[in-house]
Amino acid sequence: MAEQNDQRRRDDSQESARQERPAQTPAEPSDPPERRQPHPHRPPEQRFRDTVGRKAARKQRAREDEDRSIFFWLGMFGMVGWAVAIPTLAGVALGLWLDSAWPAAEASWTLTFLLLGVALGVLNAWYWVKRESGE
Repeated sequence: MAEQNDQRRRDDSQESARQERPAQTPAEPSDPPERRQPHPHRPPEQRFRDTVGRKAARKQRAREDEDRSIFFWLGMFGMVGWAVAIPTLAGVALGLWLDSAWPAAEASWTLTFLLLGVALGVLNAWYWVKRESGE
């Protein structure tokens, strides 16, 4: 008797779970590529095209949104900071390693690669700001 009640409870809970979930319908062929879910049996090239199409459409929608909040600008500020900081630190690390491996009396590898890292970082930040401004 107890087993039948347990089984009935399990069946009821499974039935209610099925009713709560919305029915998932497969994407129609007329749906835009950004709405289609990747199908595991589709060729990899088609899945790749769909993924690229979804990402391009999302990026285009984001660029069309002219009302940019303070969070966008804070994110841009942080991105520019990291775009300069990472190449600078990489240049310093490379320069320190070169100074320890091949010490040069007349030049400092650390200073040389520090300046190269800063220059590369500034170019990188300029590229990202120009790209995000839409010009």
